[in-house]
Amino acid sequence: MPKATNREPYQQSYYPPTPTGFTRYMRNSLPWQFIRFIVINVKMIKLMMKSQH
Repeated sequence: MPKATNREPYQQSYYPPTPTGFTRYMRNSLPWQFIRFIVINVKMIKLMMKSQH
């Protein structure tokens, strides 16, 4: 079986994709971060309530 060789070590596929403008906005938006914080906390509380029964 021939070994796969890469002749171009710095191809675009080696680098992660750059985030879109919308993604950067969502990462920096305080209202969105607060909503995600609440959602995650509600999920954790539900999980803890299930484990107590």
